[in-house]
Order: sequence, then structure tokens, then C-alpha cells
Amino acid sequence: MTAEHTDPQIMSDFLEDLVTVIPAGGVGSRLWPLSQPHRPKFLLDLLGTGATLIQDTVARVSPLSERVVIVTGERHADAVASQLPGVPRENLVTEPSPRDSMAAIALAAALIEQRWGSRVMASFAADHLIPDADAFRATVREAARVAGSGKVVVLGIAPTEPSTAFGYIEMGEPLDGEARHVVAFTEKPDAETAAAMLARGSFAWNAGMFVVRTDVLLGHLDRLQPTLAAGVRDIAAAWDGPARAEVLARVWPTLTKIAIDHAIAEPVAAEGGVAVVPARFEWHDVGDFDSLAQLSGAGEGPVAIGRAAPVGTVAARGALVVGGGKPVVVVGVDDAVVVESDEAILVTVRGSAQRVKDAGAAIESS
Repeated sequence: MTAEHTDPQIMSDFLEDLVTVIPAGGVGSRLWPLSQPHRPKFLLDLLGTGATLIQDTVARVSPLSERVVIVTGERHADAVASQLPGVPRENLVTEPSPRDSMAAIALAAALIEQRWGSRVMASFAADHLIPDADAFRATVREAARVAGSGKVVVLGIAPTEPSTAFGYIEMGEPLDGEARHVVAFTEKPDAETAAAMLARGSFAWNAGMFVVRTDVLLGHLDRLQPTLAAGVRDIAAAWDGPARAEVLARVWPTLTKIAIDHAIAEPVAAEGGVAVVPARFEWHDVGDFDSLAQLSGAGEGPVAIGRAAPVGTVAARGALVVGGGKPVVVVGVDDAVVVESDEAILVTVRGSAQRVKDAGAAIESS
């Protein structure tokens, strides 16, 4: 089990045959300098709640399934293990190098089948924020029910604005219960296209949450990405034995580097094999400092996170100040963002939050 579950109610809430997979990859470059290659976003307590994003994710999914599998990079394995002492070390699957989301999720699926046979697998990113855990779990239970019929199921987030930061799911006719057919997936659109899709009212944001039977997922991979499918099966067969290191080093670099959206979701949707369950819950990607400021309640007054020293403003609204041990005063700059880590200080405004992804490279090239 992932933790010491002794509460009879929690035990009774488990979904039969469900295994939760949490891919924990990516740096979160728009949250530099808090997020760094050695300290990625999912290991951070961004909101100052006392729990990191991956800890919050595991706590949210644990009542759903007895088994939780984490897939992360080798360099982050010790930190993940330290933050999640309730997850057995054998359920911490480490990648030698990033090969995108399909390789990570496919390896988890193959390892699940190798250890426990075919199961319904639910995959959720390690770095999302979902305040209402009960509503989240209710949606996942519905998705797992639909996935049992052989569909690849995605959770669709109700858009709150015509965002260009997310992909979109076009929802079709009702399928079964709350589920609807997926007509197509759309990559991150421009603002005009996003506004037009919202006006039509049949689109949801794609948050990368998938629920599918492992045999269904691997079966699609056999057809669509046979090299990748064979490779993860070879690695999974060796994972719990003495040949793991040799097989992983030999096979992992040969796996196709592709996202699950391109490898499975888009082509299988075109065949009619993907369903969407509209989410019943509030969802946040916390992708940049503007979204962090909004979540933290930045308004007229400043918001301070992770610091003991005072923050003041003069003729300035909506400031966000993160980290650091000295007093900070923002004068005459609305929506200012000041972030201090051990490595660097960032000064920007919330309207430029998306451009922070280039900040680390600016320091390296100076």
C-alpha cells in the first residue's frame, strides 16, 4: 500500500483494481527561480500550506486506490522518496532521462501488468492544484467506470476563460452516464480560436488526466507505437530482477520521445475510442506567477509567501513577493512580482509571467 491506511472508511472507498500513476516530471520554468532543474515545481510548497504539490497530489488520490506508482527522474528520486515516506520505494519508478509523457505512462502500465495483472490505471500530473478533493474523486470514480468498458477516458476541465495556455477537448454526443464522446483534441490555440471554441460551448480544457485499462493502453500502443510498446514491456519484465539496470540502459534511449496526446489520445479519438468525463471540480495548473498571485488572493494589498520579513507598498497594487529574508517595498509598480531563492532574484510584473521561462537562460548567457 502507499501509506498506512487503517481507517475502515478509507479502505472501503478504494476502487477495485484501480492503480494511480503520478508522472512527476518537468521543471516548471515559468516559476524560476523557485523551480529549478534540481528542485522542480512538484517538490515545492508554492502556496505555503505546509504540503508540496506532489504531497498534495498523493493525499488526494490515496483514498481512491491501494496502490500509487510515481514515475520521476533518477535525480529526483531521493527527494520524492523523502517527501512521500508512505509510498513504498518499489513503487517509485525512475527514468534515466526524459522521454516525454508516453514513455513514462507506458512504462507504468507495463509494470502494473507485470506485477498485478491488467488494472484500470488513472494518471494525474504531480503538480496540479485541486482544492475540492471529494469532487475530484467523484469524477475519477465515474471515469474509472467508463474506462472499464474499454474506452480511453480523459477528464475535461470547464474553461473559465479563452486561455491559450492549455489544449482543448471537443466534446461530442453523450456516451454513458456523465461521459461524452471526444470528437478531437486541439493543441494550444491562439486567442481568437480559443474565444470561438468557448462561444460554441462544447469544449473543455485538456489537463492531461487519463483513466484507462492497462491492457487497452498497451494494446493501442502495440498498433500505433510498436517499438515503444515492446520496449516498455522489456523494461517492465526486468524491473524487479537483477537485469533492470542493463535492460533500462539499453532499451530506454530507444523509446520514441512522444507525448501521450500525440501517441494515443489524438489517433484513438479519431477512431472513436476516447471518452471525456466533465470535471466536477476546480482545477489550477499554477503554471506561472500570475496564476500563483491569483490563487494567493493578490488584490489591492500585497501577498507574501514563504517569508517572515514584512512587505510594503507605496502607490502599488497587486504585488506578489515570494521568499527572501529582508523587507521588500514596492513603489509605483502595479502587479509587481518579486521572487528570491538561494540562487537568484526575479523582478517582473504579472503581465509578463509567461516570459519568465526565458529568465534562467538570460542569466546563463550574461
